[in-house]
Amino acid sequence: MDEQDIETARSFARKVDFGRAAEDYGKHRAGFPDHFFERIVAQLGLTPGLRALDLGTGTGSIARGLARLGLTVTAIDPSEALIAQARRLDAEAGVQVDYRPGAAEALPFADGVFDVVLAGQCWHWFDRPAAAREAARVLRSGSALVIAHFDWLPLPGNMVEATEDLIRTYSPDWGLGRGTGLYPHWLAGMSGAGFGGIETASFDVAQPYSHEGWRGRIRASAPVKASLDAAAVARFDADLATLLAERFPQDPLAVPHRVWWAAGRKGAPFADIP
Repeated sequence: MDEQDIETARSFARKVDFGRAAEDYGKHRAGFPDHFFERIVAQLGLTPGLRALDLGTGTGSIARGLARLGLTVTAIDPSEALIAQARRLDAEAGVQVDYRPGAAEALPFADGVFDVVLAGQCWHWFDRPAAAREAARVLRSGSALVIAHFDWLPLPGNMVEATEDLIRTYSPDWGLGRGTGLYPHWLAGMSGAGFGGIETASFDVAQPYSHEGWRGRIRASAPVKASLDAAAVARFDADLATLLAERFPQDPLAVPHRVWWAAGRKGAPFADIP
């Protein structure tokens, strides 16, 4: 994804309402894998009791993962419908998160109150300079901002590439897709907001999805249920079911994904070369 793609995505976002897709989002969209939390806990030295803020929480995948590790988690999202799904999933998981409606660009918190701020699968939807400044404001000095993604990978001939092609027939103004799961563009903005010592990491996983689950996952995406009318969603879903049955009959599917994240600390200097 280059800067032109990002700006196209922001333009497309003006018509997106994830609340319309909340039920499918909560039921079918796989959350960040456990190994992601293991890695960032080790990287950042996170311990139980620390205060974490999850931006653009959606249905609470990152918030729940941190709460399971004993952190005190606050999470915000502009969609009350997604927050309702997050609370339902938290109850099933037996964890507690303080959810609040709000925007990453105008956080309703005092300065320097959090030990870590995370943004999972959402940074491209934000006014990024404003969100980075707000993250820096609410973090304690030396604490970390983590921007993370968990992206499907469209590889030549695979089910993701075919699914993206179908999406474009219904949402031709959708500017995303054909991604690599890597986001180097975010790093300059982090530096500009006063984050230093920035590190990036990634790993790949094969995420299992049944045919029904993959259809639900795609219905929950921005260019489908979050932006199309109900009749178009139904037609799209029928076409995707046919595509999967004819070209990718294996069930469950092993859908390739990449987990990528960047972490930087507020006020940290550039490291000296040893």
